[in-house]
Amino acid sequence: MSQSDELTAAKVPAVTLLFWIIKIAATTLGETGGDAVTMSLGLGYLIGTLIFAVIFFGAVTAQIRSSSFRPWLYWLTIIATTTVGTTLADFADRSLGIGYAGGTSLLLALLALSLFVWYRAMGSVSVETIRTPKAEMFYWVTIMFSQTLGTALGDWTADSEGIGYGGGVFLFSGLLAVLAALYLWTKLSRPALFWAAFILTRPLGAVVGDFLDKPTGDGGLAFSRYTASAILLVFIAACLLIFKQRPARGAAH
Repeated sequence: MSQSDELTAAKVPAVTLLFWIIKIAATTLGETGGDAVTMSLGLGYLIGTLIFAVIFFGAVTAQIRSSSFRPWLYWLTIIATTTVGTTLADFADRSLGIGYAGGTSLLLALLALSLFVWYRAMGSVSVETIRTPKAEMFYWVTIMFSQTLGTALGDWTADSEGIGYGGGVFLFSGLLAVLAALYLWTKLSRPALFWAAFILTRPLGAVVGDFLDKPTGDGGLAFSRYTASAILLVFIAACLLIFKQRPARGAAH
C-alpha cells in the first residue's frame, strides 16, 4: 500500500465500542435535530431536507478532501447524514404519501443497490478497503441511504406497528445484541455484520430520539427537541474530547 493510500484509509475511524456509542448518539441527534428544524421551526420536510442536504454535501466534500482522519470532521459528516436522512425519510413517508412501509421498501432497495454497485466497482464493501476518494464516495452514499432507511424503519416500527418507543428501543437493542453475538462467536462475514449493525443503529436512534421528545401521553419524556439536541451534542463533544479515537488500520470492522 502506498503512503497516500495509508493516509486515505486512516480517515475512517476504528470500529470500537466507542464508535458505536457515538454512532447511536449521533443518530439520535439526527432525529431530534431534524425534527427541530422541520417541526419546531415549522420549515417543513422539503425545506429541511434541502437545508441538511447542503450541509451534507459540504461535509462530505470536506471529509473526502481531508488528507487524514479528523474525528470532529468525520462525526460532523455522520451527523449531517443522519439529519438529512431524518428529513428525507419524513418527506417521503408523509409529504409524498407513500407511507412507512412504502418508504422503508424503497430505501431498502436503494441501499441494496448502493452496496451492489459499490461491490461491483471496488470488489469489496469492507471498511478497511476505503483508501481512495471513489471508495469513500460509495461509503458516504451508502451511509446516507442507511440513515434514511433507519429513520423510516424506526418510525414504522414504533408508530404503525404499535410497539411504542420503549418497545422499539428494546427491539433494536436486542437485534444489535444478536449481531454482536454473531460477531463474537461465528465466522460470518465481517463487512455484512458491520453494515447490518450500522443500519440498525439508525432506527434505534430514531426511536430513542422520539422517546426523548414526544409527549408523556404518547410514551415519551417530553423534552423539547432543542433540549434533547443540546444534550446529545454535549455528550458527543465530551466523548471526542475525553476519548482518543484512532484511525482504522487493518481489519476496521
